[in-house]
Amino acid sequence: MKRIHVALSILSVGLLSLSAEAQTWPTKPLKVIVPAGAGSTVDIIPRVVFEQLSTQLGQSIIVENRGGAGTTIGSSLVAKADSDGYSILVNSSAHTIAPSLYANLSYHPARDFAGVIPIGISPSVLVVPKDKGFRTAADFVAAARAKPAGLNFSSVGVGSATHLSAERFRLSAGLQAVHVPFKGGAEAMTEVIAGRIDFFFGPVGLVLSHVRDGKLVALAVNTNRRSTAFPDVPTLAEAGFSNAEYPFWIGMFLPAKTPRELVDKLHRETLKALQEPKVRDKLATLGVDPMTMTPQEFDAYVEKAIASDAGLVKEIGLKSE
Repeated sequence: MKRIHVALSILSVGLLSLSAEAQTWPTKPLKVIVPAGAGSTVDIIPRVVFEQLSTQLGQSIIVENRGGAGTTIGSSLVAKADSDGYSILVNSSAHTIAPSLYANLSYHPARDFAGVIPIGISPSVLVVPKDKGFRTAADFVAAARAKPAGLNFSSVGVGSATHLSAERFRLSAGLQAVHVPFKGGAEAMTEVIAGRIDFFFGPVGLVLSHVRDGKLVALAVNTNRRSTAFPDVPTLAEAGFSNAEYPFWIGMFLPAKTPRELVDKLHRETLKALQEPKVRDKLATLGVDPMTMTPQEFDAYVEKAIASDAGLVKEIGLKSE
């Protein structure tokens, strides 16, 4: 009985210590790893939230861009970081694609991370050159099916969300199309504007101004509901294409062993920041819609996305590196 009493006492002290840590956290600046280049969509969007979050927490938030290898370099750093709540990963849909593309990945995107909260979701928009005369996705697909040589489409790289968005649509529509990867979204989109590329699935924030200026035509969005930035543009399901959704999301993660109290506190504070009108409005101008989930729901979403991405990668025949 004495041993049990001692063990319970130690456990009680440990729980009290965790509770006190959660109450005082953070006591120093937070470091956020963004595994993509400065100025990218994955970099710009969370910075809108961090400005407000930093004010709420009373600590600086230092963003470090560690791009490369399909976001796996930066992600690996956070997976191996101390589980004290001071090392945060912000990643996108690329997080769940990685295990299908990299055979020797040094971490697992679900088991080695605790999902904190999705920052938001942005549809990818099916855009085509304005001079082609297409006004609906059905018109575009009908013309494409009648083209013996097939089509081409651009992306920001093999295995990227822009690539898999197009592949998901291509399979749903029964199209033949050649993938033409580029180094960045601007180049991938510019080639469509010039008419050298037939179509592109670009994030709302990237294509919005060019659609409004009439340089591109938006035919559909690949989420299960319409984008607030494009209320008149139908979803792919509304346009008649099933199982074609492939939205682009961005979320926050902590190392897997981070105490649950810290995960929950960061979730609550980030949710509060996301609900600030100035943050909400700024994200809306960037084409980001709310994606409200608890940490547990976000973890489950990530697990499901990993399996879905693996199936798609296998179906289109991409080989892991």
